[in-house]
Amino acid sequence: MASDPDKLLKKHPGLTHSELQKVTSHVQREKDDWYLNTVMIAGHNVPFKFKRKQPYKSLTGASVNLTYYPEIETVAGFKVEIMHVVRIKKS
Repeated sequence: MASDPDKLLKKHPGLTHSELQKVTSHVQREKDDWYLNTVMIAGHNVPFKFKRKQPYKSLTGASVNLTYYPEIETVAGFKVEIMHVVRIKKS
């Protein structure tokens, strides 16, 4: 399976994989040809961001498996830590 998280983790040691994470908030907005998605996870103060070509079904209240890495984003001159999601799947 090409999207197996174990294969991704071996190939890219900076990635983190979390399972059965509860989504408390899911927001998506359109930018150019992409839909930017921001997910908040219970127990975390950091937004998890990913983008898709098509709108994504609302994940609020769902349990998901995530593969992500930390990233710094500048917003209005402030540096904010985010988690860049490379793989998300409902569990």
